Amino acid sequence: MVAPPERIAAVAGRVREINAGYVPPDFAHVPNADAALFLAAIDHGTGLDQACVVEADGPYEGSALLWALGVRAEKHRAGTLSARRLAEVSEQEVAAMFSAEGQVVSEPGERARLWRDLAAGMVHDHNGSAEALIATAGGRLGGPGGLLDQLGRYEAYSDPLRKKSYLFCKIAERRRWLVITDPENWEVCADSVLMRLALRAGLVSEGPVEEVRAATREAFAAVADAADIPRPVLDDLLWELGREDPDLLGAGAGDLNEPARLPGAHFY
Repeated sequence: MVAPPERIAAVAGRVREINAGYVPPDFAHVPNADAALFLAAIDHGTGLDQACVVEADGPYEGSALLWALGVRAEKHRAGTLSARRLAEVSEQEVAAMFSAEGQVVSEPGERARLWRDLAAGMVHDHNGSAEALIATAGGRLGGPGGLLDQLGRYEAYSDPLRKKSYLFCKIAERRRWLVITDPENWEVCADSVLMRLALRAGLVSEGPVEEVRAATREAFAAVADAADIPRPVLDDLLWELGREDPDLLGAGAGDLNEPARLPGAHFY
């Protein structure tokens, strides 16, 4: 289902052109590893669709607004986004934290439950410390005991795409809280945005969604290697610029529809 090498090379050339003017996020606004862990854990389908300014910065909407509000709460009261503080967090507290200009984050009760579950697990397994969790992995992303494996033990990080897990790992690496020893285990998160880009660019063929997803990962890994761009940087570039531009990498395969999302899967 993956395109031949000449198509990979053509898309890699296009990616190099785009990357020449692209600056990936450095996540400098994230104050500490605990904040990164707990905010990534509830970063899905926010319902925060109205753009808002937060402390004179922005405007932000969606996921960016959720992060801005969470970071504000942590800065105003250090330790707000820590396992011991969130072990008994309530729906009302989550709603209050993630409210802006009359809108409230969707499903605050479910997000509070995910936080309580993660906090309990972190206290039990890592004395409540995201830095301890990172240290336990010994710099490994993949394999038993690697950071992806350890994160996947908690419900908030159990989605099959591991999108939240890769996000946390990406933040930890760029903030230099994590030095990765097995970079070959980075993957692009083949969600509907990246699958649409791959289909429209002719990198993969149409088929059952999970086959397209696997082929998308393989194709973009090959593109990253051919373009000499780290896979997590390519992932950022494609998702950030490809959400509004399905023809970012070209439309060599015609006007294909976005792959269907799995029913009820809010993290896809």
